[in-house]
Amino acid sequence: MLQEKDNHLINYLLMENLDNKIEKKYFTIGEAAIKLGVSTSLIRFYEKEFPRLKPQKTSGGTRKYHLDDLHVLQQIIQLVKIEGFTIAGAKEKLKIKTPATDPTDEIKIKLNHLKSFLIELKTNL
Repeated sequence: MLQEKDNHLINYLLMENLDNKIEKKYFTIGEAAIKLGVSTSLIRFYEKEFPRLKPQKTSGGTRKYHLDDLHVLQQIIQLVKIEGFTIAGAKEKLKIKTPATDPTDEIKIKLNHLKSFLIELKTNL
């Protein structure tokens, strides 16, 4: 089992990786999809299903996702695609637990993101 200082180090490194990789404040749906490795239609579907996901929209209707929105999307993807929750189950889990109340969920999300990053890095070598 990871010790407390190891958890903090992992959290720091993974958030540094995500936040350094993402330099902009707002992203289009296409940019968000690329960063998260999912389709734009899946993001739109999650937007309809999960009330926590509320991107800003321009006067022309273009969605603008903030970094916080990307973190929410990461949580949803982790629950549905990685852990196998149903949409209803993921909604319930997001209502009950936040990353602040269960640090292991946050670590799982960050490790999954790191895994995706390393796979992408290996592919580009």
